[in-house]
Amino acid sequence: MYDTPLPDVPPGYRCGFIAIVGRPNVGKSTLMNHLIGQKISITSKKAQTTRHKVTGIYTDDTAQLVFVDTPGFQTDHRNALNDRLNQNVTEAMSGVDVVAFVIEAMRFTEADRTVLKQLPRHTPVLLVVNKIDKDKAKDRLALEHFIAGVRAEFDFAGVEVVSAKHGLRIANLLSALKPFLREGIPLYPEDMVTDKSSRFLAMEIVREKLFRYLGEELPYAMNVEVEQFKEEDGLYHIYIAVLVDKENQKPIVIGKGGEKLKKISTEARLDMEKLFETKVFLRVWVKVKSGWADDVRFLNELGL
Repeated sequence: MYDTPLPDVPPGYRCGFIAIVGRPNVGKSTLMNHLIGQKISITSKKAQTTRHKVTGIYTDDTAQLVFVDTPGFQTDHRNALNDRLNQNVTEAMSGVDVVAFVIEAMRFTEADRTVLKQLPRHTPVLLVVNKIDKDKAKDRLALEHFIAGVRAEFDFAGVEVVSAKHGLRIANLLSALKPFLREGIPLYPEDMVTDKSSRFLAMEIVREKLFRYLGEELPYAMNVEVEQFKEEDGLYHIYIAVLVDKENQKPIVIGKGGEKLKKISTEARLDMEKLFETKVFLRVWVKVKSGWADDVRFLNELGL
């Protein structure tokens, strides 16, 4: 599959797939970025920022862990987009070696239980309790009581506590996941951290900035598509369209005098240059695509 030769591995080497699942906004993308040691999945305080399954790869001397970051399972808003996202979550859990079910410390909601009902019964599921840095989670006895209550609702294969935001206990989680993987050679070269293309990663970077700098509602009626991506003389030329649902949403993205879109574009370009390790010429503009979130054919074109 890849031209890079695979290394010799010691006896007992393990390799496998891990699906990271949970309700929106429990920190799944932040967790995966820390697990692989590089930012490839977008993060935001707003829920539902992840729309594509993003594969991150962690390799060391004993194992290769291939993580699948999924959208937060959506229960509040039903349309073709969210139905497709939920389908992505279900599909991500099929064929993996272990599922990491991520929840927020001291908070287990009906939305968590909805995801719990989707968990596979014949694949190991590790309960991952995130955000242990929060004040309410610092009471050890209270945290233990909370975890015991969650474990009573499902036959988990184990439990780990982490703080994805601060990178705490990430090594412990990696160690806990490895025994569930099968013995075998790595599937990817050791220096590879994702199977996603540069085109895809550029799109995700712009989408992250949109979520970060726009209001609470608009990002959910918005997506991005790469209209052109080419490399010339060591310079990436990237042209990205921001899709909004209605004409009156365009000024919200553009901002007064174009300042908001300029800020989004500049920060996205800087992130791309850091990720791609080369200069980037980036052009971002806004166009209306009414009803795109309910257009199944268009979602297929976007790869959702």
